Amino acid sequence: MKLYFPKSHYNKDHRGLLFPLLKPFIKAEGFTDAQRIASYGVSEKDFEFTELLEEADLVVLTMAWNYYVQTNQIKKATDFVEHCKTLNKKVITFNAGDFGVKIPYFNNLIILRLSGYKSKFTENEYALPAFISDPLKKYYQTDSVFERPYLSKPVIGFCGQANASHFNAAKEVINTFLRNIKNLIMRSKEEPQQLLSTSFLRASVLKTLQESYDVETNFIIRKKYRAGVTTNKDSHKTTLEFYDNLRDSDYVVCVRGAGNFSVRFYETMAMGRIPIFINTDSSLPFDNLIEWKKKVVWVEHKERDQVAKKVKEFNDALSKEDFIDLQLANRKLWEERLTLSGFFKTLFNDQ
Repeated sequence: MKLYFPKSHYNKDHRGLLFPLLKPFIKAEGFTDAQRIASYGVSEKDFEFTELLEEADLVVLTMAWNYYVQTNQIKKATDFVEHCKTLNKKVITFNAGDFGVKIPYFNNLIILRLSGYKSKFTENEYALPAFISDPLKKYYQTDSVFERPYLSKPVIGFCGQANASHFNAAKEVINTFLRNIKNLIMRSKEEPQQLLSTSFLRASVLKTLQESYDVETNFIIRKKYRAGVTTNKDSHKTTLEFYDNLRDSDYVVCVRGAGNFSVRFYETMAMGRIPIFINTDSSLPFDNLIEWKKKVVWVEHKERDQVAKKVKEFNDALSKEDFIDLQLANRKLWEERLTLSGFFKTLFNDQ
């Protein structure tokens, strides 16, 4: 498949809003393919680009839609999509950030996004994974999953921010309400969000698990996101503690953050562990191809008080061999469909 993107749209000052697949390819002169593979897990041989729009099988909008909104260039983006429509070309774009922005509907525009509410997705919106570095290679210098033996009383892991304070929960809800008001009065382009305290939600799920006799818990509760660390995150001891927590657990609690998605979900899959997925009207990648309810413990938000029961039922249904196989299968699924290269290869093959 030949891909085209308008190079004139690129703005290095907003590189964080560059379409994810283009980051390995828009680099300084002298950047080698070996460096590309080492940094992004992507080779120049994996994807084919053309300089001619007319030759393209699929067109990539260079920057996230948020960029065009922030820089008052929405017309530039919409005109380009309309032009591609006259050439019978599909365009793919990225809705970035925890909340995302409103994107006009075009029947030739494919939208990828981390966040959002599945019930509100149009037929051309799809979930995008959070792309992360391979933790097994990066922190443990291995390609192999640390296989956990089957336990009838499984170990549930979580390392992160949670807060059971009703006062803090009220503050989070009020802040969300104020952001929604800004959207309503056209002071903000960010999409409105459900009135929900996510740190309180996490705390309530963790408390339910801690009170259960059916599971063992392995929790490290932080008062702040990443324990307040803002620099050198990858090498900080709290990051290593986070991955050690995943390594030393069988199942991992994965609840949305500020945006309606969980980066921990993909970190859990990469480590070959089983997510406990609290579904808050979320969308997971390739839900038309992947039987997610066989890969994760699926807990609807309204059933969160039954989370321990759901884990026990899932675990009881597995044999010792099944449990090992699922760990390996989840890691393989991450490698093949949830990494930068794997996701886009799968996506493009489906177009």
